[in-house]
Amino acid sequence: MFSKNIFSRYFTSIRQIAAFSILAGVLAALMIGGITSLTLHSKREANYDTLTEDMREYLSIFFEDLQSTISGIQPLTLSDCHQVSGELTSRAAFNANVRAFVLVRNGNAYCSSATGSMLMEMHQLSPDIDLNKNIDLAIMLGTPMMPGKPTIAAWFKNPIIEGRGVFATLNVNLTPYLLFTTRQSDMVSMAIIAGDKALTTISSNVMNAANLPKHPTRVISMEDYPIKIALYGKTWPVEDIQISILTGLVFGILGGALCAYFLTVRLRSGKEILMGIKRGQFYVVYQPVVDAKELKMSGVEVLMRWNHPIAGLIPPDAFIAFAEAQQLIVPLTRHLFELIARDAQKLQHILPAGARLGVNLAPSHLHSPTFKEDIQAFAASLPPNHFQLIFEITERDMVKENEASCLFTWMNEQGFQTAVDDFGTGHSALIYLERFKLDYLKIDRGFVNSIGLETVTSPVLDAVLTLARKLSMTTVAEGVETPEQAKWLIDRGVNYLQGYYFARPLTLEQLKSWGGQQKTYDELV
Repeated sequence: MFSKNIFSRYFTSIRQIAAFSILAGVLAALMIGGITSLTLHSKREANYDTLTEDMREYLSIFFEDLQSTISGIQPLTLSDCHQVSGELTSRAAFNANVRAFVLVRNGNAYCSSATGSMLMEMHQLSPDIDLNKNIDLAIMLGTPMMPGKPTIAAWFKNPIIEGRGVFATLNVNLTPYLLFTTRQSDMVSMAIIAGDKALTTISSNVMNAANLPKHPTRVISMEDYPIKIALYGKTWPVEDIQISILTGLVFGILGGALCAYFLTVRLRSGKEILMGIKRGQFYVVYQPVVDAKELKMSGVEVLMRWNHPIAGLIPPDAFIAFAEAQQLIVPLTRHLFELIARDAQKLQHILPAGARLGVNLAPSHLHSPTFKEDIQAFAASLPPNHFQLIFEITERDMVKENEASCLFTWMNEQGFQTAVDDFGTGHSALIYLERFKLDYLKIDRGFVNSIGLETVTSPVLDAVLTLARKLSMTTVAEGVETPEQAKWLIDRGVNYLQGYYFARPLTLEQLKSWGGQQKTYDELV
């Protein structure tokens, strides 16, 4: 038997399924939405890291090229302007990033690639440049030749001769940086920072660095150059939040739907059992039980069948086990009683008075609060004093010992007989025989099949028959399929036989036509 499923136990109504499915959907939405959001954020952070490294590499190459050019100009600081102005102009003309090169001597700018000879103190030309540093950078609002157009001023001290060096003004071309940032659609702006001033993509004017947003997404700095580039981007953009919410909603709805489907499927068989009862899909068949001495029918065992309109004939073990798991065995057994009662008027003309009518009971029904009322109502629905009711309980299923003992006593007092079915297939058989007063012992077909074979179950069958005689129990052998099996069982005192050798389970009309076809002992020899 299947154990009761947790879903069957706790989710037995549409409202419970709906509530749990909604909860599962919400949890799925939160989990998937959160995972999506974190994934998008992680991917965006990785893109920002890649962008930062690319721009750092670009700046490194730019300043390496500039320093290489400056190194070639440094020797010119040893000469007067009229001697080197031509070469200085030529060097500036062929460098697209440079607006002008200026030679500096003893704190004064004395030669420019743009104007030729000049004389201006450096603190007047670029007050933010520190000539004591080997390399220094500053942002200027403009130059004498191009006022109002910001530039980056760069100072490179002559490494050999004290007091000399090269000053350069650089064209501020943010296009390469903008090309880099277009790779990341959520980059809002960027700023080039030198000292306390900054150039940004959102303003054409020089800004005070202190007025920039406080928390840039990334900051790119150079080890040998006092300059930084701040990148401002969206770490949690609205688009990502919208995608996360949408993904969470989709998976939440899907998760809730799947949960509802799963729970409904788990309960569908139970509902189909009730629907099958309502639509008359269940019917009963009768397997004749033959008296071992006279080899003629002395009664029948009633068996239930389910002819499903889609699945066809469903094995009894399957739907009975599921009915127990779904707590539907009581209505199913009541329906069995109704089907037997419906046939009873015709059945009494086929079976003689006192014929045994075997009906299977599930232990869960045995211990239900309505068991006694159900049994009494069933007995009252049958023709009076015609059938001997025998209720068969499968020994594979443990029952509550104290309660079962009282129930078996009550059943005996009511005139009903009890049988332990499929004896030997479970662990509780000896407990049943020792503690409960039972009238019949039904030997499982597994033992019957071992007759004539040298198997480990063969000697067990002899022991079972010996035990039944000592306990004065009536024995019924199930699954008799060959004359050899029938003869062996008869010779060892089995009281009743049942199986395909005599008859398969028959509908009421087939049972009437079969008419108790009798075999003789001579046929078994």
